[in-house]
Amino acid sequence: MNYTPPPNKQAYYEQVWDVVRQIPHARVATYGQIAKILTKPEGISPEDYQLSASRWVGLAMAACPEDLQWHRVLNSQGKISHRPEAGKQRQLLEEEGLLFSKEKLDLNECQWAGPGQNEQPRQGRLF
Repeated sequence: MNYTPPPNKQAYYEQVWDVVRQIPHARVATYGQIAKILTKPEGISPEDYQLSASRWVGLAMAACPEDLQWHRVLNSQGKISHRPEAGKQRQLLEEEGLLFSKEKLDLNECQWAGPGQNEQPRQGRLF
């Protein structure tokens, strides 16, 4: 399979940003999680969408508006992806009270449940 771009890049990006705006303070989402929340664009096979969607979310985040809480989106391992502002991303997450261990966050502790889901209070680790 070759890389397939989203059929309507701007519309897809805006959908990504709408989801990211819903991520609450001190919660994170992964690129793949956001891709699964979105509806597959018409004209793309389910297989191509599954293979490309996380990358599309990453591209949308690289082009996001300045006021978006971009720092709340991580890779599937709970790590910050390599990017020019990785240090700033970590700083912003730590300012929200999230604790890194071995360069990653424990997604079991801080991953957002998704749109419309009740968030249960979680307590961060002390060590």
